[in-house]
Amino acid sequence: MIKHHTDPSMPHSHLPFSPAVQVGNLLFVSGQASVDPTGQIVDDDFEGEMRRAVGNLEAILKHCGSGLDRVVKTQNYLADPKYRDQYNLLYPQLFRQPFPARTTVTKGLSGTLKYEIDCIAVVGEQ
Repeated sequence: MIKHHTDPSMPHSHLPFSPAVQVGNLLFVSGQASVDPTGQIVDDDFEGEMRRAVGNLEAILKHCGSGLDRVVKTQNYLADPKYRDQYNLLYPQLFRQPFPARTTVTKGLSGTLKYEIDCIAVVGEQ
């Protein structure tokens, strides 16, 4: 069974996608960026954008009955390779060991965004 999670309290976008889709006990969360509750981009330095994006991801996970500690895979997008060192310093502050599997793409964003993240997480019983 496929369940599409949407709720006005969840961070959202004006683009055509579901914030999260659940299949069984796996939750697929769409890319989260530095946006406010209305979906407007919040321009910030790299750290501010990364923390806001992961905060938005965490809000969706929580709404769906999961959390950052239940993330099994992240995909991370950096606007520029120059952010790689800062990203690697911030990541273990936001995700704890044992770390989820991870993919990082640089030069993978357009526009003004510096960072975006999506993930796969587990919901329900472990």
